[in-house]
Amino acid sequence: MLQIDMWKRVLIWAVCALGILCALPNGFYARVEARNDAVAALETGASGNGLEEQAAQWPSFLPSSLVNLGLDLRGGAHLLAEVQVADVYESRLQAMWPEVRDLLREERDTIGTIRLQKTEGAELRVRLNQKPDQVVAAAELVRGLARPVVSLSGAGATDIDVAVDGADIVVTLSEAERVATDERTVAQSLEIIRRRIDEVGTREPTIQRQGSDRILIQVPGIGSASELKAIIGTTAQLTFQPVVTRTSNADMPAGAGNELLPSLDTEGEYYVLEQAPVVTGEELVDAQPAFDQNGRPAVNFRFNTTGARKFGDYTAENIGNPFAIVLDGEVISAPVIQSHIPGGSGIITGNFTVEESTNLAVLLRAGALPAGLEFLEERTIGPELGADSIAAGQIACIVAFVAVLVFMVLSYGLFGLFANIALLVNVALIFGALSLIGGTLTLPGIAGIVLTIGMAVDANVLVFERIREELRTAKGPARAIELGYDRALSAIIDANITTFIIAVILFVMGSGPVKGFAITLGLGILTSVFTAIFVTRLLIVMWFERKRPKTIEV
Repeated sequence: MLQIDMWKRVLIWAVCALGILCALPNGFYARVEARNDAVAALETGASGNGLEEQAAQWPSFLPSSLVNLGLDLRGGAHLLAEVQVADVYESRLQAMWPEVRDLLREERDTIGTIRLQKTEGAELRVRLNQKPDQVVAAAELVRGLARPVVSLSGAGATDIDVAVDGADIVVTLSEAERVATDERTVAQSLEIIRRRIDEVGTREPTIQRQGSDRILIQVPGIGSASELKAIIGTTAQLTFQPVVTRTSNADMPAGAGNELLPSLDTEGEYYVLEQAPVVTGEELVDAQPAFDQNGRPAVNFRFNTTGARKFGDYTAENIGNPFAIVLDGEVISAPVIQSHIPGGSGIITGNFTVEESTNLAVLLRAGALPAGLEFLEERTIGPELGADSIAAGQIACIVAFVAVLVFMVLSYGLFGLFANIALLVNVALIFGALSLIGGTLTLPGIAGIVLTIGMAVDANVLVFERIREELRTAKGPARAIELGYDRALSAIIDANITTFIIAVILFVMGSGPVKGFAITLGLGILTSVFTAIFVTRLLIVMWFERKRPKTIEV
């Protein structure tokens, strides 16, 4: 008999109701936003009520998740950045100097005095004032500092190459270490950029690697490419360095192993600092905006265990000496160490505004970029372009809807009307599912929905044609409907499984617009199978139970 159990009916209607409820906020928020834009356009100075008012008007007990709009629909910023991986080689070798110096000092009686030579390339050059055989012996000592390369591709290799050039020991990174460093640098840059953008609270950014040393960054809803660059382009490299002297001479030679840096707050004031830092921002575990004892904006910071130990040991051994806090090549402050500072926490003070201290805390919390970024491509996509895309997508959906609705009614009469109702439910379920999972709707995603509208009635066509065939064999209406659904089921499942597999492959292998298309196509297949097999069947059964027709026309 043609019947559906009560629990199945309740479950089908519950799924439909949930999908419609989850989809409703998208239409409501879009309507309020359009009204606010109109008010702002008509009244000078009127800014609309924004998301806060919209959230207040929407009942709190109902679902409120929205479909995120992609860059091509919402507007935003697009950047293509190249990571300057070569910068890391030089800083890495500079950081080795204290270790090399301490090692060779222990052998001073044998190898004589040592001196760091200035270089322009990615190498560490140490000059010895001794005979060539003693230079070779010293080079062997330095080779003992080599460590295994932490990389699958560099298994068995060491991280440095040590050579002798006259009276100089030349230390460079090995080829295997350069490859591993490049990989780590780009991966770390990718993660730090993602964390910085997430800290700002933007929704659904696209941050992905392109090639060996490039990163693609697309952030919907941000004002301009320059604003995005301000968020991610700041290196926020924090270091704590010993002070050699303070000067007003900008041309004063710093000396080997030192550097001359300007003061952030005092114009014309410079500091000569030891180049090798005691502690770096990479060892920070937290940074929060705060106020100092005078009520001025500042930033509290806290080191990890390793950083806290180094920070505590240095302050204990250097009481009475100045200690520079350096941010991005400028000395924020150079306080004199008054006492031992255990625990690895402190405060950064300066002429900050509240906004500046908050932004600095965000950057420090996210971590320092390991290398500079060169922006090869930058575009700002205005919201008006997104509005045009949305309008074009709406027209395409409406045209597809009308064409499919008319075709189904003309071809299958009342049964076609039932299929059209299920189609409307199907689209609501797609938007409801996108809202629940926090999916991003792009222009290709709209194309996926339009395609789904055309494909969604395929299953109904198979069922209705099967019902027609059963009616020709002189079966009763109830039996023909039942057999039509049962015998068309396998064809419906097979056809949609193959398409769903393609959608999964596109989602896994694709990126950006391709992935947006795959999401809406995959969701559309799932919802269309549900509406075709369950919703239309339930509508037909409810109609049949009410009318009890002796004959039917499909």
